[in-house]
Formats: sequence, C-alpha cells, structure tokens
Amino acid sequence: MDNNQSVLNSVFQALTDPTRRAIIKHLGRGSATISELAEPFDMALPSFMKHIRILEESGLVDSIKVGRVRTCKIKPKKLVTAETWINEQRIVWDSAVK
Repeated sequence: MDNNQSVLNSVFQALTDPTRRAIIKHLGRGSATISELAEPFDMALPSFMKHIRILEESGLVDSIKVGRVRTCKIKPKKLVTAETWINEQRIVWDSAVK
C-alpha cells in the first residue's frame, strides 16, 4: 500500500467517530484546550484523551502542553489529502452519471 493510501486510511478512520468529527469542527475555529474541547461531551477525561490521541496519530491534530494545560490545533494538510481524493472521485462519479 502506498503512503498516500495509508494517509487516507488513517484520516478516514479517524473521522468515522462523531466525537472526533466534532473535535475537528471545533478546532476549525481555532486552537482550544483539552478542557474546552471535552466540555460538551459526557465522558471521562481518559476516554476523551483516546479520541485526541487517535486524531494526533492520524496527523489531523497537534497538541502542545504548557504547564498543566494541553492545547490542540488542527493540521489541515491531512484533510487536504482527503479532500483531494474525494474531488478526484467526484470527477469519476460525475462522468459516469452523464
């Protein structure tokens, strides 16, 4: 499997979960602390951190810890890879429909 397919698999797998999609949506408006991101979800912090870890491993999110505060930011490059793939597929789908 080439590297691009591996990246796509990782991104799409990370985005299968609604909690992770909500985190990405929130981070699209700017950086946020773990506490800010976790606030709307009814789950224990360790469970929430698993979602953050998956997003970091997929390359969609980066975080930095300063003192006791961890702040996350979105890394849009991986989303662009997925967007490019979807747009390429759309061209094929559109031509098949005609």
